[in-house]
Amino acid sequence: MKNTLLAMVFGFTLCGGAAFAEEWTGYISDAKCGKAHTDGSEKSVKCVTGCVKGGTAPVLVSGDQVLKIDEASKAKVMDHLGHKVTVNGSLRGDTVTISSVKAAS
Repeated sequence: MKNTLLAMVFGFTLCGGAAFAEEWTGYISDAKCGKAHTDGSEKSVKCVTGCVKGGTAPVLVSGDQVLKIDEASKAKVMDHLGHKVTVNGSLRGDTVTISSVKAAS
């Protein structure tokens, strides 16, 4: 039992630590423009939508952080491009795995 627990802890350490559930409020932008589109304006929504539909990856901008969105979670943000959202999920490095996303005010 001790060896199994030690192996699990050691494995998490080697992989950069365990991912824990977190919550962020911010804007869904795109990797090209990043923080430039964090006002929710019609212009920002249009630009972010165009960039993401053109192949640029969506990102979550929360405060000073620009977080990548993992491949499996990208579909969850498509209805929120350019908008302020609250995201629940886990962070590994600079990449978010999203469990839920909803509009924020």
